[in-house]
Amino acid sequence: MTEELRLRDVVEEDLEVFLAHEHDPENVRRSRFPPRERERFMTHWRETILRDPTCLVQTVAVDGRTAGGVVAWWDGDRRFLGYVFGREFWGRGIGTRAVGRFLELERHRPLYADPYVGNTGSVRLLEKLGFRRTGDSDWNGDDEHVVLVLE
Repeated sequence: MTEELRLRDVVEEDLEVFLAHEHDPENVRRSRFPPRERERFMTHWRETILRDPTCLVQTVAVDGRTAGGVVAWWDGDRRFLGYVFGREFWGRGIGTRAVGRFLELERHRPLYADPYVGNTGSVRLLEKLGFRRTGDSDWNGDDEHVVLVLE
């Protein structure tokens, strides 16, 4: 049975789900992104992401449930892609389908992504969708992140 996957605008209730995803210990391990405390997280989303007209952000809903979110933003002169999904949605092709649909909306190229080098699932997802390794790395402390680009 195929699950119904939709992209939609973010609503306030999604932020609590996104916060839980960010704090999931396995998500933290795979992303090497330290979770923010609740107020800092909510302020960042409400004041920075959702109010920035240059950000494209979508909630991913699967069978009506919030499964995760996908966002594109500017960092200097480069446009980046990021996403996070709840663990219960991993390993089912949902991330690949959702990010693929998001890329139909986000038409800016080149588009960059920089997952933690040890997050092989995320690197594979991006490569399936046409991203290629640039040969560069970004470092966040001791953590190496592979830089990929979709042209």
